[in-house]
Amino acid sequence: MEVRKLKTVIAGCGKIFPMHAVPVSRDPHAVLTAVCDVKPERAGAAAERFGCRAYTDFEVMLEQEKPDVVHICTPHYLHAPLACLAMEHGCHVLTEKPMAIALADARRMLDTAAATGRTLGVIFQNRYNAGSQLIRRCLDNGDLGEVRAARVLLTWDRSPEYYSQSDWKGTWDKEGGGVIIDQAIHTLDLMRWFIGRPVTGVQASLANRTHPDIPVEDTAEGRVEFEGGAYGTFYVMNHYCTDEPVRLELACTRGKAVMEGPKARVELNNGLTCLADNDPAQMFEYGDVKQYWGTSHVKQIGNFYQSLLGLAPMYVTAENAFLTQEMICALYEHGRRHFVREVR
Repeated sequence: MEVRKLKTVIAGCGKIFPMHAVPVSRDPHAVLTAVCDVKPERAGAAAERFGCRAYTDFEVMLEQEKPDVVHICTPHYLHAPLACLAMEHGCHVLTEKPMAIALADARRMLDTAAATGRTLGVIFQNRYNAGSQLIRRCLDNGDLGEVRAARVLLTWDRSPEYYSQSDWKGTWDKEGGGVIIDQAIHTLDLMRWFIGRPVTGVQASLANRTHPDIPVEDTAEGRVEFEGGAYGTFYVMNHYCTDEPVRLELACTRGKAVMEGPKARVELNNGLTCLADNDPAQMFEYGDVKQYWGTSHVKQIGNFYQSLLGLAPMYVTAENAFLTQEMICALYEHGRRHFVREVR
């Protein structure tokens, strides 16, 4: 039986682009027909690499290509308008995190998906990591019991050049913030996903300690409270000397779980210990990309196409991703009232 292939285009040919283009080019249910970028040379190079057409105007690409699926790999502030425009053109959309930089825009994305009948997906690929999956199973089957508390630690390094070489990184109006929305959002998403209950309150303090040329935070700490009394605490910063593995700990009623990067260790009160790490046999080669992005984009992208064709349920729904967006926006709303600028 012939496998149906969905016509796919990608908006944005920057650093995250290969994490989408390579899986799409190898997916049995997709065919990459075009790419788009405001920088003609970047769009041209990407199109040549993947044997497709190049555009610099997103709406023109939609009108001429008439794709089934649009991947959005642009700066954060463009996620919502491009996603809504694509869905209004009849396309399904898979966007990189975050959904948006304002909660109202994220809501508009959900409303547009409902009004058009199109499917919206949001990349949170770390939910597919082996460690994440082990912890999820131990929570779902009751082995760990309920989460009582969680803590997140992220200490990474972002040089001044990381920001100065970008026309949108490190800005409120284009990136939506700093270390929380760019680096820590994945681990904060895992924390919320594991606890699995509505957020009832947040506290956050933001600071810029070592990046005088940007207005956003490079350091943040805070607390997220959940229905039923569970809570999560976090300390995240991007002015360490290197990128250390992210650490996420869960204290549960029947044991504890610790994640470091993709690895996890679950210790149950009955003495049983379970370990998980990504299988080298499942490693996926994306090319010259940052290693901390992991290898799970291919799993989420594959699931997205399977769900569109009715072959599997959607694992990361837009509605569930919106709950993380809601939490992130609440942290910024509180944290910007407690912003400390140490650098002069």
